[in-house]
Amino acid sequence: MRPITFRCNATLPLTPEVIARQILDLARWPEFGGYGPLPGIRSAEFEARTLDVIGTRIRVTNRDGSSHVEEVVEWHPDRQARLRMSDFSAPLSRLATAFVETWEFERDGDGARVTRSFELHAKSRATRPVLWLISLLLRRAVARHLRQMSNPT
Repeated sequence: MRPITFRCNATLPLTPEVIARQILDLARWPEFGGYGPLPGIRSAEFEARTLDVIGTRIRVTNRDGSSHVEEVVEWHPDRQARLRMSDFSAPLSRLATAFVETWEFERDGDGARVTRSFELHAKSRATRPVLWLISLLLRRAVARHLRQMSNPT
């Protein structure tokens, strides 16, 4: 079954390497505020950390108490990073097997053009419509997060 996909783009006043460092700066993860009923992140902590970053696992707890694990599956801090989200707590565990987020960076002057793309893998055809609705909220949350990253306070 094909995943549900979307992407968000922004130009940030940060280099690709700085953006990549922010991805691994777990103190910053609560800046992801969610959207509407989609919860933001309360905390993130390393479950496993590797020297080459690939295989690093991060346990995420959301503001509603739900949780999941994000694993770095690709790491090229000058151009791309990919994280696989899984081990969802209920109710998302009944709807999806995994989400895959890919960050692509392209230098643009002193900053970078950033594309964040997502693949949401439904658990079954029956759960796909609900996951599609979640993707709409997630897209808005990601777009807002990119705007926040481009206008740091």
